[in-house]
Amino acid sequence: MELHEKKCIPCESGGTPLSDDEVKRNLEQIPEWKLNGKKIEREFGFSDFKEAMKFVNNIADIAEGEGHHPDIHIHWNKVMLELWTHSMNGLSENDFIVAAKINNLKI
Repeated sequence: MELHEKKCIPCESGGTPLSDDEVKRNLEQIPEWKLNGKKIEREFGFSDFKEAMKFVNNIADIAEGEGHHPDIHIHWNKVMLELWTHSMNGLSENDFIVAAKINNLKI
């Protein structure tokens, strides 16, 4: 099953972050996302602030539906997203699921 077809699993109680090999395999499925320490991140560019905010609202719908939320940084016509699982202090499959669903948004 593709990442964008999966559903996030609640992980508030902690758990074990993905191994380096699992992270590498999952990164291959989410083009343009980069590993930055214990997080994955991606920057998106837009024509103006209004378009950036429309995108952020679409991300909010995905995040609420999955119960897993990215850190969102908005700079006029750019949106930078960071995903990691706080309770694990690292990456879980949920991070990659949300990233894949965000990649499927029509920009």
